Amino acid sequence: MTTDSTTDTKGTGKYAEVNGLNLYYETHGAGRPLILLHGGLMSSETFGPVLPLLSEHHQVIAPDLQGHGRTADIDRPIDVRLMADDIAALIDQLGLEKPDVVGYSLGGGVALHTAAKYPAKIRRLVAASANIRPDAIYAEMRAQQGQVNAAAAEFMKDTPMYQLYNRVAPRPEDFPKLLDKIGASMAKDFDFADEVRGLEVPTLIVAADADMAPPSHYVEVFKLLGGGLRDGGWMGEGRPAGGHALAILPGLTHYNLGVSPLFAAVILAFLGDDPSRA
Repeated sequence: MTTDSTTDTKGTGKYAEVNGLNLYYETHGAGRPLILLHGGLMSSETFGPVLPLLSEHHQVIAPDLQGHGRTADIDRPIDVRLMADDIAALIDQLGLEKPDVVGYSLGGGVALHTAAKYPAKIRRLVAASANIRPDAIYAEMRAQQGQVNAAAAEFMKDTPMYQLYNRVAPRPEDFPKLLDKIGASMAKDFDFADEVRGLEVPTLIVAADADMAPPSHYVEVFKLLGGGLRDGGWMGEGRPAGGHALAILPGLTHYNLGVSPLFAAVILAFLGDDPSRA
């Protein structure tokens, strides 16, 4: 079931009822479907200039994940595996034919698990700035993550993240609860190496050259896909089987990768939409 919603963006905003969640999503452009998933404490609109660049080639479906943006929270943890189920349900509900799925940061983890659990529903996967083990993240960042909880809400009121949430969330007063849930999610140990090894869809791993984890971590993820183990060969015969690829984007950080035209360019090239190839 979907219902119309008035938004202040150029996209068409609607809600879909999936897994007990009233999931908000926007649709931009036309063409082969692409699902675009935002980072933690963000919303679909925080992709800024990347969204219109992608929607020149695709019908971009950009949801607000559980508890983020215009999607109200429900009584369950913030967990990338549960949110992957939401995206799979949205694909079914909208009748999308094997969309590409692109995710950044938290959304990158959701995208990865959507492709890992529901490979028949996905054409290609792009996972950006998504870490597969918490110990890959720099120690000073782990310390900062440990301070994310409801008590930090007051100190965040001058941040763009809070201001966005306060402007669009159905229940702005839930921001401290969201911080508690995000903090609890980041505090958990995990290792998604098996999910990466088992990916059946062509996958692009993307990171900034100054990301939250070192470039070596994203190379490690690429190796799990069979990449970086041998010379690629004159005709690409030594590239990893399955069509997997890696992009380390220069001059960027974890915090501006998601709005960079470079990010849009590598997505489009990997998905086969590079205008220079036309």
